[in-house]
Amino acid sequence: MVPDIGRGSRTHGLLVYLYGPGRREEHTDAHLVGSWDGFAPDPGRDPDPQVTLARLTAALDLRVKQAGDRAPAKHVWHCSVRTAPGDRRFSDEEWNAIAQRIVQATGIAPEGDPDGCRWIAVRHADDHIHIVATLVRGDLRNPRLNYDFNKAQAECRRIEKEMGLRRLNAGDGTAAKNPTSAEKFKAERTGRPETSRETLREAVRQALAGAADEEEFFTRLREAGLRVKVRHAPSGDALGYNVALPGDRNRHGEPVWYPGSKLAPDLSLPKIRHRLTDGTIDQSVPSATEGRQQWSPPARERRGATGTAERATVLLDGAGDDEEAAAQLVGVGELLDAVAQTSPAATRAELAAAARAFERATRSHVRAEHADTRALRSAARGIIRAGGALGRGEDGGTTAMLLSTLVLVTLAAARWHSARGHAQQAHASRQTAEHLRTAYRQAAATPMRVLHEQGRALPEAQRRTHEATLRAALPEQDVRADGVPKTDALVATLAQAEQAGHDPKALLRQAVNMRELDTAADVNDVLVWRLRRIAQLPAHPGEAPRRPQAGTRPPKTSANRTNERNIPAAAPRPAASDPRSRPPRR
Repeated sequence: MVPDIGRGSRTHGLLVYLYGPGRREEHTDAHLVGSWDGFAPDPGRDPDPQVTLARLTAALDLRVKQAGDRAPAKHVWHCSVRTAPGDRRFSDEEWNAIAQRIVQATGIAPEGDPDGCRWIAVRHADDHIHIVATLVRGDLRNPRLNYDFNKAQAECRRIEKEMGLRRLNAGDGTAAKNPTSAEKFKAERTGRPETSRETLREAVRQALAGAADEEEFFTRLREAGLRVKVRHAPSGDALGYNVALPGDRNRHGEPVWYPGSKLAPDLSLPKIRHRLTDGTIDQSVPSATEGRQQWSPPARERRGATGTAERATVLLDGAGDDEEAAAQLVGVGELLDAVAQTSPAATRAELAAAARAFERATRSHVRAEHADTRALRSAARGIIRAGGALGRGEDGGTTAMLLSTLVLVTLAAARWHSARGHAQQAHASRQTAEHLRTAYRQAAATPMRVLHEQGRALPEAQRRTHEATLRAALPEQDVRADGVPKTDALVATLAQAEQAGHDPKALLRQAVNMRELDTAADVNDVLVWRLRRIAQLPAHPGEAPRRPQAGTRPPKTSANRTNERNIPAAAPRPAASDPRSRPPRR
């Protein structure tokens, strides 16, 4: 059950809308189901509805007129209450009881208070009602409506439990503001797939991903095609900013501006400055990358980001410091935004959906105070500066490599939120993981098929040797099912690692010890990508692995290093061109 609260100044205008046909003729049989005294006139049941509508308006506004200048400017309180899809249909009597509970819980008309505000509940559809109240009490004082939305939410959760309805996740006041009905109708009327508020929110998030400072952030916004208006103090310092979509104008022909704080709580300029300060990026030093120099910049950056994401997973699972974990979530959100902007066409839609879903998981009442997010923000910056990745070759393989790890990161985020009672954020994290899994299957289809073929083509003796290695390292995993190998891709990777000069047993032990395999949908896939990254094997198996050249030292394995941070870093690449930023979706 979902409540939605707003305020206005025109009682009669709102009643005309509620009793009218609706913007799309969706209102049917509009009538009262409840009122402050049970005797309010009902235009829906009167032969002369216009006269009755005027009488109802006058009755609701009586105390507003008596209070005169003491009445609030926005004296109309409006709350729609909607059941979830699949819930049973309520009778008018049940909706009346629900309306009374909402006005009592929010302070509109406290139980047993004869001076409560005047209110009515109108029903013009099966699944919801509209509660309208005027905000002047019988003693001509204003009601106390502190946290009315939170109180309405809490009462709806109790109603769901008592009436056996679908249980929705409780909000905590940290979600982004939903588009208004007017914004939704405008989007439909103009042929946009989403509202301006939603398009701008995504564009601002993408501009912020990996930005080094405010100047770069505002530059990216303008390069994305947005109108940007920065508010300055007399000293010249920026106080805030507003953004608008080109062509989005109000009835007076003026641009429709949205301040950052109205797009999402963490997109105000002070919050953005806080994030930029905690995750300061040194622009003079290229981001850390892994891989050979002949691989493309997008492929190298995705390899480096995979290692960073793996460390974020460990931090989330073992986080004793909630503030540090909250900061990691913000950094992961930036990384997802960066990947979504630069992803191959085949995975772009799912990755954009993943980034949008995870936005909710980055905000809770746990504040990311003074936490170091430079590694994640640098990874996001590197991915954006490297440009768009192709859906084939090494670009496609490293995309699958990164997505495999990001699935585990988002599941770790879901566990972290669940342990702290953040229901909406945990749900958003799990939704993100599902989108990422879909994108991963698309990205990994070709390289995993080739790896399976290479594994099956190995000599029988060599394949059995590597299968024995897998049994020893993964005793709980079935290496074969009904006599058919299940780990051809993993066997092929071990064989290629050995050919490249690695110790397969030590390498596999290192990959397994990197933790977080329990939630993997396919342990074999996770290990394939881990092994290929730490052994610096091509992510796309079409390339043959190279043997170490004579006179050079082979790559170190876990036999002589303690953790993945000792992997030799790739040589610094030349500074990239100006950051790319995709234009907002239309």
